[in-house]
Amino acid sequence: KWTVAFQDHGLLPLIFLTHCVVHPPYPTGPWWDCQHVLDSGGHTSGIYLLRPRNTNHLLQAWCEQDRAQGGWTVIQRRLDGSVNFFRTWEQYKQGFGNLNGEYWLGLEHMYWLTAQADYRLRVMLEDWQSRQVFAEYNHFHLEPESDSYRLRLGEYNGNAGDSLSWHNNKAFTTLDRDRDAYTGNCAHYQKGGWWYHMCAHSNLNGVWYRGGHYRSRYQDGVYWAEFHGGSYSLKKVTMMIKPI
Repeated sequence: KWTVAFQDHGLLPLIFLTHCVVHPPYPTGPWWDCQHVLDSGGHTSGIYLLRPRNTNHLLQAWCEQDRAQGGWTVIQRRLDGSVNFFRTWEQYKQGFGNLNGEYWLGLEHMYWLTAQADYRLRVMLEDWQSRQVFAEYNHFHLEPESDSYRLRLGEYNGNAGDSLSWHNNKAFTTLDRDRDAYTGNCAHYQKGGWWYHMCAHSNLNGVWYRGGHYRSRYQDGVYWAEFHGGSYSLKKVTMMIKPI
């Protein structure tokens, strides 16, 4: 019986998930990741308790077992605009949101997960006409906080277009910690933390605008430039990782 809640470490409000009880039909783990869950007989998508190998680092995450052969640990999800992603470094480090809905798993959790094995990243995108596309990278890991959770990506494959390789080897930037190459703070203009360069070809942590095309002084929607451009805010986004 698990009750899931994120702790607030900053000034902005969190959405608390305090009454979600999960009843898995098999031992409750913890597992190394969602592929380990699948290999152990956990074929149902849902919230699971994880502990990366050789660590005492515990976390909870949504395991996606129904799409793309399953075994995916969801690290980010957008679908209805219910969670504010314009947050501080500490919040992006620890994670926030609703594990049953929109959430960010947390940079520290992502670091420990991707330190235990080689992982690939799959980004699933859906527009407001219900068209679904994906971008997959054959390697994904983050450097530790001492290197600002720098992004390391492999080669691209998919039908969404490659809007993330431009961010490869870039440090993570938030509204209160600027690590991008721009003279200003890209997170301030684009309203969310990301691995910015000068500034972005994608930002899946921006403002969730309803309807697709939006008008704003800055390019601050949930966008993937190769799929509808930077002035189109996507309806649904999922980022998920799986061991190679």
